[in-house]
Amino acid sequence: MIQWFPGHMHKARKAFHERLSDTDVVIEMVDARLPRSSSNPMLEELVLGRKPLLKVLNKQDLADPSVTQQWLHWFASHEKTQAIGLDYHERAPARRILEASRSLAPHRASFDKPLRLIICGIPNVGKSTLINTLTGRKVAKTGNEPAITKTQQRVELDENVTLWDTPGMLWPKIEHPFCGDMLAASGAIGRNALDEEGVTLSLLTVLAQRYPQALCERYQLTELAATDFELFEQIGRRMGTVRAGGRIDAQKAAERLLTDFRDGRIGRISLETPQDWERISQEIQAQREAEAAARAAQPQPKRKKSRAARLLAEDDDTAAS
Repeated sequence: MIQWFPGHMHKARKAFHERLSDTDVVIEMVDARLPRSSSNPMLEELVLGRKPLLKVLNKQDLADPSVTQQWLHWFASHEKTQAIGLDYHERAPARRILEASRSLAPHRASFDKPLRLIICGIPNVGKSTLINTLTGRKVAKTGNEPAITKTQQRVELDENVTLWDTPGMLWPKIEHPFCGDMLAASGAIGRNALDEEGVTLSLLTVLAQRYPQALCERYQLTELAATDFELFEQIGRRMGTVRAGGRIDAQKAAERLLTDFRDGRIGRISLETPQDWERISQEIQAQREAEAAARAAQPQPKRKKSRAARLLAEDDDTAAS
């Protein structure tokens, strides 16, 4: 299972926790193509029900619009939570985000009570690009690789609105293989932590089930191969990633397929629905219960007595004799 938690993310989690008490609204940016898999479960533990939460489904121009609407309604059904969709075509993202934030904290945003925001999200979700758009200047580093931002920074959005930007942050344990694979496919996980061919096969399984026509149109196929591996080879040949001897270059084919998906060349794709997440969350809960039961069934190691306890026991034995 894919896991990726560099050291700076541990520091970011600690800093986020310390900043939270002085925050009015938490803004979490998620990937509109996989809104729940890209939501940080640590954030739920710290925030949900305690602090107003604004979910920003970024890159909605790359996601299936009908599925995005389902997710907006799903998030908005949670306590103290609102959700909006954004993409790089948005003309006035600052206005929409500030309006939503102020509605979640109506007692703030005056000169004597400035609105205090903190924004967080997984790596490579577009957070730094958004902040630069909000401020109208380059105050955050951007790039195509995850984990560009590594420290918190304060940004004044308005005379009475302060925003704290945090580094892209995953969580120590990704509990479901689907979530890890889809996060990797989206570009949220560093390349050194993933098998690109394996991630591509997982992605193709989802795309073949949900968007077969999009695959056929993009790669000029009349029909899709029966298995994920055969489909991978089929597309690899159509892309011309063939080595001498007629075998495809699996690494090159995987890289090109992932780039096509991330850039939206295959079409507007959503990798999960709220219904999918209900099933996944049940599987995660069942796994947690199984792990807890396994730990409880393990024999507990005997604790060694301290030297003082051993001497007392020896004295008792001597007295008894």
